[in-house]
Order: sequence, then structure tokens, then C-alpha cells
Amino acid sequence: MHNYIINASIQIVPIVQDRHPYEWVDEAIALIQQSGIKHETGPFATVLEGDYNAVMKVIHDVNELLYSRGCAEWISNVQIQIRSGGDMTADEKTEKFR
Repeated sequence: MHNYIINASIQIVPIVQDRHPYEWVDEAIALIQQSGIKHETGPFATVLEGDYNAVMKVIHDVNELLYSRGCAEWISNVQIQIRSGGDMTADEKTEKFR
């Protein structure tokens, strides 16, 4: 894949009874914050921005975290926007609304 900037959103929906789902979400957000990738956390999802490999690594790492920490089941809702000829930034899509 190219090295242009892409953006993606990831939403984690834990399907668990052993603890409050937000605890799992909080751990996933902490991992994203520690990744160093540009991100913005909203009430339903976190938007990631960076080159394709970096973004996909963070998405992988979030799922691996939940697996390794023993989360019984979860849904990962992921949306990825890629432009083949250049960068695709979240600001480009939202700046007119700010």
C-alpha cells in the first residue's frame, strides 16, 4: 500500500458480563493514545490518521489487546478511507463544519 495519509475509525463493542464494557473500551483507547498515531476520540468511535501501515497496526493492536487480556467477545466496527493519489485527512472532511 502507498505511504499517503489515510483515516479510519474504530469502534469497539464488548459483549461481556464480567465487567463494564467501558472498562474494555478505556483500555483500547489508552493503547491508541500510547501508539503516537494522530487520533480523535468521540462518543462512539476513535478516528485514526496516519500512513496505511501505522493505522492498520493500531487496529490490529487494539484487537490483540482485547484478546490477550481475556475479553470474551467483542465487535470491531472499522471504517477506512483511502485516496490512491494523495493524503486523506479528517480535517479535509470536517473543517467546513467548525
